[in-house]
Amino acid sequence: MASTIEGALDLNSSAKLLEDYDKERANVILRHALSRTQLSDVVFTSEAQSKTNLSFNTEIKTIPVADQKNSGRCWIFAGLNVLRESIAKKIGIKSFELSQNYIALFDKIEKANYALESIIELAEYSPNERVFMHILSCPVSDGGQWDMFVNLVKKYGLVPKDNFPETFQSEHTAQLNQIVNAAIRNFAYQAHSYAKKGKASQIRPLKEKTIAKIYKLFLSAFGVPPKEFEFVYIDNKEKYHREKFTPKSFFTKFVGPEIDEYQSLINSPTEDKPFYKNFTVDYLGNVLEGKAINHFNLPMDELIGAIVKQLKAGEPVWFGADVSFYRDRSSFAWDDKAFDYESSLGIPVEFDKGAMLDFRHSAMNHAMVITGVDLDGETPIKWKIENSWGESNGSKGYYVMSDTWFKTFVYQAVVKTKYLKKEWVAACKKAPIHLNPWDPMGTLAD
Repeated sequence: MASTIEGALDLNSSAKLLEDYDKERANVILRHALSRTQLSDVVFTSEAQSKTNLSFNTEIKTIPVADQKNSGRCWIFAGLNVLRESIAKKIGIKSFELSQNYIALFDKIEKANYALESIIELAEYSPNERVFMHILSCPVSDGGQWDMFVNLVKKYGLVPKDNFPETFQSEHTAQLNQIVNAAIRNFAYQAHSYAKKGKASQIRPLKEKTIAKIYKLFLSAFGVPPKEFEFVYIDNKEKYHREKFTPKSFFTKFVGPEIDEYQSLINSPTEDKPFYKNFTVDYLGNVLEGKAINHFNLPMDELIGAIVKQLKAGEPVWFGADVSFYRDRSSFAWDDKAFDYESSLGIPVEFDKGAMLDFRHSAMNHAMVITGVDLDGETPIKWKIENSWGESNGSKGYYVMSDTWFKTFVYQAVVKTKYLKKEWVAACKKAPIHLNPWDPMGTLAD
């Protein structure tokens, strides 16, 4: 007879669990409900959403929402949504989009180049070495972070959406990502082989051939971007405007140095990240020569205070959150009290915020724009959010987040330095503490 292994789920244990399950009538009711209903609908508690209405005492009137379609470009959409509000105010228009396709095109090319250069640096290592393995796991994806967005617009400029519209491939990116990552991993295999054979001099010529193929692939998929274009619009006074720009001159005229005024703030209450310190993430980026990721860690109340200051000044806020739990894509209200997983299923999906980060249960995975807050005195009750899922979701694309949801699942916000304390700004300029590439603060919003 085989010896019993401690912890094994033997037949007697299974039989006892099944017997106990059958004794509870609530389990039968739950099983019936789950058989033809989405799990989140079964555990939904409508009473909790009574305070998440669409009225706010601090609110920015914004342009109608955009739609990222079947792509993970939320961070690009959110970044451009922040910039377009500033541009729209300057020229006096009510409807306007910047080309997400333009930024995404160069993001893909730059990410591919960044990955290839990282592989060259690591070519001598085994593909089982953790950093090398991390890079190979997903060299190019749709996702990104704020500083990556800044690097792109500073290098390549901006284009109105009318001058470089979407393509099918820019809105449906899964297959394209799969193909380009195949090319990058094949390069890694060949580069590693050259390095092992003492033929490192052959790696860089191979890289140049690879990036040329990737560049052509993305031009075919996303289109050839304009070197020059005419920006045509009618302002709020019915005045017609037509002006010629290059992407860089458009950026310089309407954004310019303002892009460097933003600072990424994070809330990571973990032992390895002391508050009021500056952090970067190794091997995370797109533009090789661009600014490195730069996060300043703050307690949640300080982060919220900075966000509120910017909103009160009439400026929206780019932010990143985990939208895996407690959100309803069809409803406009997101509230962590509205989905009672624990009472219905006996399983809590939310615990200590720092522990959720450390144990890989939660991390930033989606970027949006904060456009309003409802304050009781100086205490936020709820937040108004501009998403990039189109007008058919939420309330014409806008959502309301309860303050408890916000505190639990928001990990990053980008605020101008003029709304930050002077000592924080000074700390942000110090040499950052380096985090591993797989750190939760290195996850990408998509």
